[in-house]
Amino acid sequence: MAGRVKDEDIALVRDRTSIADVISETVTLRSAGGGNLKGLCPFHDEKTPSFTVSPARNVYFCHGCGAGGDAIKFLMDAEHLSFVESLERLAGKAGIQLRYETYADDRPGSAPRPQTGQRQRLIAAHAAAAEFYRDQLGKAGARKAREFLAQRGFGRDAAEKYGCGFAPEGWDLLTKHLRQKGFTAEELTTGGLAKPARSGSLIDRFRRRLLWPIRDLSGDVIGFGARKLFEDDDGPKYLNTPESPLYKKSHVLYGIDFAKREIAKRGRAVIVEGYTDVMACHEAGEPTAVATCGTAFGVDHIGVLRRLLMDSDSFTGEIIYTFDGDAAGQKAALRAFEEDQRFVGRTFIAVSPDNMDPCELRLARGDLAVRDMIAGREPLVDFALRQTLSRFDLDTVEGRVDAMRRAAPLVAKIKDREKRPEYARKLAGDLGMDLEPVQRAVAAAMTPDAPVVSQRRAAESPQRQVERETLKLALQLPVLAGPMFDAIEADSYGDPVLRAVREAIAAAGGTASATGGAVWIEAVRDACQDLSGKALIGELAVEPLLVDGEADLRYVQITLARLQVGSVTTRIKDLKSKVQRLNPVAHKDEYLALAGELFSLEQHARALREQAAGAL
Repeated sequence: MAGRVKDEDIALVRDRTSIADVISETVTLRSAGGGNLKGLCPFHDEKTPSFTVSPARNVYFCHGCGAGGDAIKFLMDAEHLSFVESLERLAGKAGIQLRYETYADDRPGSAPRPQTGQRQRLIAAHAAAAEFYRDQLGKAGARKAREFLAQRGFGRDAAEKYGCGFAPEGWDLLTKHLRQKGFTAEELTTGGLAKPARSGSLIDRFRRRLLWPIRDLSGDVIGFGARKLFEDDDGPKYLNTPESPLYKKSHVLYGIDFAKREIAKRGRAVIVEGYTDVMACHEAGEPTAVATCGTAFGVDHIGVLRRLLMDSDSFTGEIIYTFDGDAAGQKAALRAFEEDQRFVGRTFIAVSPDNMDPCELRLARGDLAVRDMIAGREPLVDFALRQTLSRFDLDTVEGRVDAMRRAAPLVAKIKDREKRPEYARKLAGDLGMDLEPVQRAVAAAMTPDAPVVSQRRAAESPQRQVERETLKLALQLPVLAGPMFDAIEADSYGDPVLRAVREAIAAAGGTASATGGAVWIEAVRDACQDLSGKALIGELAVEPLLVDGEADLRYVQITLARLQVGSVTTRIKDLKSKVQRLNPVAHKDEYLALAGELFSLEQHARALREQAAGAL
């Protein structure tokens, strides 16, 4: 049986992995100065970016929620993977063959076998299933599926580009195929690829259907969307993979793997309703289109897009919903407006002419018509107000008052407070009413704005700032800090949490033995016995140094001298207090010893002050 991964292989994965590349799969990162990058934290909801990534040290830290670590930890927390699963994924991307240590009871001479985690096994099963379905699309039994795609303007190239496939007629063809590849019945049912039959045997979940592979942000297939093709199929029009360890429909967006880079680049995302709509938009030259998979567009989908859009107080992107002009589409648009406030950016709606979806529009009028529809978007609040008013008879007093009561809360919800008065005037004009009653209705519907809480670190004493700076040097530039840092005892740190970090650095082997990067930082974190210290290590690893330009040996010497000045000064004060309390006649020997020590410390303090005189 295989044991744990060898420590040197774990270190190699950390060294060869670019944390910026890993996190950029999920979060749009922008320069934050000092070589660091910033984005919206994927672990808590925020409007101002506080999630910092240090590419030089291959670590991240969020100043908002305290999350931090290396690329392995990021995947563990962001995708709910085990340590081994995260390690195996990164090793695969880096081309590293992991070696596993054997336990004492392993058979002599037996080679350790890698133990792949559940997620990686399910990912591999889905990749094999996607390949199987793609191959089936070219066979005789899939003619109906090919015709369906062709009728919607998608030929062989498009089918291959989006990985379209076909689930064949047989009851267990995929199941047998995957079992022959070594996947277990439990893995196939857990992943939603197969299901138990009444007879007790295992059968394919999808049969006689056109399939789209659904991928996560990293491009891994995690599920499938299946479209009904035959009249005698009693199932629903669309059938999706059930909830599984891989597939969470509230988080999944079809096309996100194709669209993510363009969404980040263009600062906008187009939300459509179906798989063919995504394909149509991309083929028409709008590569930011995505769609939900079997569920309404919700809070978790918004979270995915906000991080890609860098949707923050300092940068506002565009979210463009496309809905059919029919009643269902209007209802969906109004529901979307309810979630509108979760975006900082601007939200729009693009309604296709003649109630056509983007796929139908492309077929009828070409690629340019799709792009024109999106370009002709209007603010979602305008659409919501217009649709609300259309339900009332504005020629009657009762109709106008009822319409005002229904529309006023929409105006009150507008996140840009400066726009609310203008929309109140517009609403009054649309209703044919005086402004004053409309303003009162809007004011009554408004909830007090939540206080903006800015998280600022408590004011720190100059000495604590120096203590933090020395630890930042040791974590970020251990080779430069080297023996000079190691020579200073932990007692020089007055803050107990900082002292715990200093002790952890020593326990990890000291800076003289470190080469830096994520391996070193994780070693210190593992050695830290204080929970607050563990969290602080992540923060110190990415926090910029208090120096203009690059830190050099002179800056290290000055900073370490300042640290010692503070601790020596504290020691001098303690000694002076003790000397003053002693009777020099009754305790002559003790008095002289303390006085000598005090004299020596004062000389040392003067030398340190001279060394620190070139301070910033």
